[in-house]
Amino acid sequence: MDTHLDLSLAASYTSHSQIARVVTEGWVAENMYCPRCGCSHLTHLTANRPVADFACPHCGEIFESKAKQGPFGRKIADGAYDTMIRRIHESDNPDFLFMSYDLAAERVLGFLVVPKHFFVDSLIEKRKPLGADARRAGWTGCSILLDEVPSYGKIEIIHGSRIADKEDVCRCYRKTDFLAAMKLSSRGWLLDVFRCIEDTGKEVFTLQDMYRFEERLQILHPDNHTIRAKIRQQLQLLRDRGLLEFVSPGVYRKC
Repeated sequence: MDTHLDLSLAASYTSHSQIARVVTEGWVAENMYCPRCGCSHLTHLTANRPVADFACPHCGEIFESKAKQGPFGRKIADGAYDTMIRRIHESDNPDFLFMSYDLAAERVLGFLVVPKHFFVDSLIEKRKPLGADARRAGWTGCSILLDEVPSYGKIEIIHGSRIADKEDVCRCYRKTDFLAAMKLSSRGWLLDVFRCIEDTGKEVFTLQDMYRFEERLQILHPDNHTIRAKIRQQLQLLRDRGLLEFVSPGVYRKC
């Protein structure tokens, strides 16, 4: 894997957005493997397919590629809100590949994959509709709230000058693929608890640390009236799946 961007791929373009798209997607096609099965390359899909850019020729996994000039921020702009929400509810919703780049330096700054099973409605922020004077008046876009994705779901492939080992990337991907078999509502609960764990700021945390998020979880899940019991249930599930380690009664460690 090479972090160099080949600007010659976009020699016939003048638009910055087109240059960025051609160069970054060209890099993915040349360098990226499938993090699910380890296949050595991804196939570029037909243009204009909604929320899908690449596919693995071996396992069939689908990927959407998003690139941003400069470091990753809290959120990444995406396309139409309704299309995105509909797509993440479908059975063949895509994994997302996120790239930060520097065109002037011709270099990839960062690259990560977020598996599809980490996408729930709350990660998609609805933007204001375009004004009446816009060419597409009323069109409503969305942003992906990247900072709301738990660290388990942000699998880094390139960070600065460091390129992650392919086997480590595939191992991290497989570690959470049990989420894909869960109903969206159940997955949403687990991901909310994921985020609470990370918001403790601790590697080793207690049930009392988690109970401090009771009010937040009650707001997110107003129909549930046994929040503390649900927290314990989700921690048990994460422990059984190897994402948490049981240290002592009421004490857990992130794996």
